[in-house]
Formats: sequence, C-alpha cells, structure tokens
Amino acid sequence: MHHVAIMNKSWKLIPKIISGEKTIESRWYKTKRAPWDGVRQGDIIYFKNSGEAITARADVEKVLQFECTSQGVIKNIIRTYGKKICLVNADFKTWKVKPRYCVLVALKNPKVVEKPFIINKKGFGIGAAWITVSNIKKILVH
Repeated sequence: MHHVAIMNKSWKLIPKIISGEKTIESRWYKTKRAPWDGVRQGDIIYFKNSGEAITARADVEKVLQFECTSQGVIKNIIRTYGKKICLVNADFKTWKVKPRYCVLVALKNPKVVEKPFIINKKGFGIGAAWITVSNIKKILVH
C-alpha cells in the first residue's frame, strides 16, 4: 500500500525525515481514523506539505498503535519516542485536543523524490491529513 502523509509546513518536518533526525511519523487523534489499522510494515509513505507537491518518501519499518486511556499513556509515548518523532510541542498538557489514539510509524530509507509531483485529494475529504491508496499512480495529477 501507498500512503500520503500531509504535513504542517511551519513545523519543517520533511527535512528532518530526509536527514534521519525524524525516524517516527506520529498521528494523534480523538477517533480511530487513517492510518489506524491501515498501515503495515513494508508499505511506502510519501510526504508533502499542505498545499504543495510530494517531495519525500520512506518505507514503513514498524507500526505501533496506542489507545491513550490516560495521561500516563501519552506521557510514556512522549518520553519513549518523542525525540524520534521530533514533536513540536512535547508538553501534552498544553495540547488543544487531548488524543485518545496514537499511531507511530517507524520510517526507514527516507529519500527525496527526484521529481516532486502533485496528487488529487478529491474524494478523501478536504481536511484529510493521511491518504491510503493501493498505488500512488491512481491519484497523480498529470
């Protein structure tokens, strides 16, 4: 499977993925949604900043999922994985939305995409931050 992770440009995380500083992509949600139960070892993740072309990719090495049943669970995730996630704000007590679910995707073989490309997000929801398709070519804009 191929995935597109749409990133917040102001956080400047794609260069950290390419450099190997950020080795885990995290998704924190109030509800179970993509990529929960939808990403597996061996899949490929493409990365793009919101409103821009896809500029990077990486292979999925491992996936961990957590139900954040208490603040202690969140605190433990941050303590254990926070540095590899490159969290912009590790003080979860200041987070506007308290997550109930967390998906951690360990990345390997990060690469810059030689020719950045645009995708068509139609049908995935205007605010979709994660898209899963069987093949990235299905959503390429030609």
